[in-house]
Amino acid sequence: MTVVAVTYRYTDDVARRDRVLPEHRDWLRGLADQGVLLVSGPYGPDEPRGALLLFRADKAQVRALMEKDPFAAVGGVIAETEIAVWEPVIGSVLAAVRD
Repeated sequence: MTVVAVTYRYTDDVARRDRVLPEHRDWLRGLADQGVLLVSGPYGPDEPRGALLLFRADKAQVRALMEKDPFAAVGGVIAETEIAVWEPVIGSVLAAVRD
């Protein structure tokens, strides 16, 4: 199956993001439990506010999922989303992201 990378850039509304964060993470855990989400996490403190998520799904499925993300659907704390098919070819985690 295809691996899709999603990058978020958050709005500056940290208080709102913090309020929605538990619901967002529960939603992500559910996707991970289903095997759809491979890994996700925010960028480091010295980076622009945002996150990286890797999915095992096709691009259309990921687009539909992103509309249901509580950060987008409830919180309105995502300023920008990029979705791209990613083709991993080298590295120690390669087996984990390939079928």
